[in-house]
Amino acid sequence: MVSKRKALVASLAATGLVLAACSNDGDNSANPAASEGTDSRGPITFAMGNNDIAIMQDIAERWNAEHPDEQVTVHELAGEADAQRESLIQSLQAGSGDFDVMALDLPWTAEFAAAGYLAPIQGDLDVDVSGLLEPSVDSATYNDTLYAVPQNTNGQLLYVNNSMIPEMPSNWDELVAACDEIPEGEGCLTVQLSQYEGLTINTLDFIYAWGGEVVNSENEVVVDSDESREGLQALVDAYENGVITSASTGATEEETMQAFSNEQSAMAINWPYMYEASNGTDVEGNFDVSPLVGPDGIGVSTLGGYNNGINAYSENKATARDFVEYVIGEESQKLMAEQSFPPVLSSIYDDESLIEDYPFLPALKESLENAQPRPVSPYYAAMSKAIQDNAYAAINGTKSVDDAITDMQSALEQAGR
Repeated sequence: MVSKRKALVASLAATGLVLAACSNDGDNSANPAASEGTDSRGPITFAMGNNDIAIMQDIAERWNAEHPDEQVTVHELAGEADAQRESLIQSLQAGSGDFDVMALDLPWTAEFAAAGYLAPIQGDLDVDVSGLLEPSVDSATYNDTLYAVPQNTNGQLLYVNNSMIPEMPSNWDELVAACDEIPEGEGCLTVQLSQYEGLTINTLDFIYAWGGEVVNSENEVVVDSDESREGLQALVDAYENGVITSASTGATEEETMQAFSNEQSAMAINWPYMYEASNGTDVEGNFDVSPLVGPDGIGVSTLGGYNNGINAYSENKATARDFVEYVIGEESQKLMAEQSFPPVLSSIYDDESLIEDYPFLPALKESLENAQPRPVSPYYAAMSKAIQDNAYAAINGTKSVDDAITDMQSALEQAGR
């Protein structure tokens, strides 16, 4: 039977007040369930979207062989991120402990923490994350409290066709100059600028690389700055002068990969999966990768990946805690690297045997060390839309860069209310 407390949570959620009603700001007292069962053990269920779940099924099978009394059942959620989030929230709003551990897209961590859905990773549930890449830990932290344990990470890379561009650019000016050498009619750089989350990520790349911020350490919206304007202006200029292909405003990751692998684009920004996916295409063995580039050298990739959160309503939190720790162990993280799932354990990127098989790992590590998370906010979905809408308008010339940044500031402030 659902307790009165849980029923109240569900009722508040139905009226859209759940974030305010359950916001705990790192204080467990706002949801007593988060402190219950921290020493309890038994079977647990791990939930994750089915498009990325294969690696976690393998890890769960290894865990189950070693822990016969604390079996992990893997529950497949939908492949689409919005559908995954909806399924999880519906369960959590009802105060259900059905999903003991949940693989959360990075922006959801703050949202779920603010709603009281996650047990903080502290006290009996503390996990040592000192060996993990720092940006990934930052993405799992809300109000100075760790609310999840990073599972895997992701950082963008710059892909360069060696035949079309013989030397890797080391900064943004060199990249722009390289485009001048490409024969007329051939595309230079393809980036995801279609109006979806990819546009948010690539806009943030430019804002961050030029020294701008979106939200500061006090959770204040600070995107209205000279640095942010310079970053967005660089993106807009690159699109207007053809450095970034015109097709980019209709490109997701898949279209980007197709343009690069078919040699329709000399360069591309994409996630590491494209390195392996380019095998068997026109560019196989004829391209290099580097971290993204910015005005002064290495640029800033916006972080991707998943964080594993422990459900505040889980009845077996001790087992859940041990499982999320098991996922960041060396054996599990190496298995992720072998399946092109970027690990969060820093030492994996220095494994010479892995580098021999996956030559992009050093560049990826450098990308990740310079990466920044998306804004950590319980209102991230609305914030992403504010960034997308205004960046898209600036790129397509329906808004000046100055107006786009000013309007972005206002929309972001409104999103957080």
